[in-house]
Amino acid sequence: MNAAANGSQGAADIARMHECIDAMVPRLEERAPRTRAERRVPDETFAELREAGFFRLFQPLRYGGLEADPRDFFRAQARLAEGCMSSAWAGGIVSVHAFQLALFDDRAQREVWSSASDLISSSYAPMGKVSVVEDGFRLSGRWGWSSGSGHCDWVFLGAIVPNDGYRTFLLPRSDYRIEDTWQAMGLQGTGSNDIVVEDAFVPGYRTHRQMDGFLLQNPGNAVNTAPLYRIPWGQLFARTVSNPAIGASKAALRLFIEGCKNRSSNDPTKLAGDTHTQEIIARAELGIAELESLLYRALGDLVDCVEAGREIPMASRVRYRYEASRIVDKAVAIVGELFANAGGRSVFLGSPIQQRFLDVNTARAHVANNPVPFSRNLGGVQLGMDSTDVFV
Repeated sequence: MNAAANGSQGAADIARMHECIDAMVPRLEERAPRTRAERRVPDETFAELREAGFFRLFQPLRYGGLEADPRDFFRAQARLAEGCMSSAWAGGIVSVHAFQLALFDDRAQREVWSSASDLISSSYAPMGKVSVVEDGFRLSGRWGWSSGSGHCDWVFLGAIVPNDGYRTFLLPRSDYRIEDTWQAMGLQGTGSNDIVVEDAFVPGYRTHRQMDGFLLQNPGNAVNTAPLYRIPWGQLFARTVSNPAIGASKAALRLFIEGCKNRSSNDPTKLAGDTHTQEIIARAELGIAELESLLYRALGDLVDCVEAGREIPMASRVRYRYEASRIVDKAVAIVGELFANAGGRSVFLGSPIQQRFLDVNTARAHVANNPVPFSRNLGGVQLGMDSTDVFV
């Protein structure tokens, strides 16, 4: 998808991006204590992500983006999470917003991508109060969990329009304020603060109807015609808030193995020969491989469908959505077992493996990572009912 879209230069840009991301991982790990203490991703991390091209992956070619294969995005995001899950979470969410912006009316796209700062944070819970006015809407409310908001000059906010349903509203920094509320047990560095809006006017073209996304009838599809933008938006966003748990699980396994090797100075083979330890490592290794298989199989199916011009079956969309919601649940189990058997040092504040444990459990609190409603929807669809979820 990426190389075909942008030729050899696009493929080279994406290869360079992966090289930059790989090089960032040890620096992210080194910055992690500061990231947690400051409760935001450091400015230099966002600068490095921009320089690497990470924020251009889903941006249309005509605006200087890469229109990349989604698998490149998720591979890079998971790699970032091996160094710091907060950085991967906040950076990934900000990056994936370029995809949704590409679905908006082109006037909204031009406003953002011609501005000095084109990064967008979000909070999609329908917390706002909306009134319909001439040429648009008036919006007020408070939204939580806006990850990376301190690095952004735009925001996506969710709200219900009377008699029309759910929409995403795009607002510039001048129309909202950020309130510092993020005090969390994990993902401390995401800066997921509150967004407050007081009676802001939002023109109609700076909104996106959820039903348009569900039906794949987005205004932006008229100008962004690449197969990439025929992938349902909900499939990509749901994985953006679950995929970092894969990278965190890999980091936890690495830390566990390093701890085992260093725990017995008199006999370094003692733990290596312990069958319980061997089983824990094997289960974690296989569990992570299963998560990656689940992720990339679905992404491969989605890409294959849109590139062939085929409609993605609704039953598949519903199943893929349930699969995405299971990733963090499975990661919680993997990291939980590693943490529980990592030894006494793991309980002290600042323990790297403890941080992965806290991060994946905090990610589980995101509504998108609760598999219960998605499992019920999948079961219902298999029994002949219509999907109750339009974010698939």
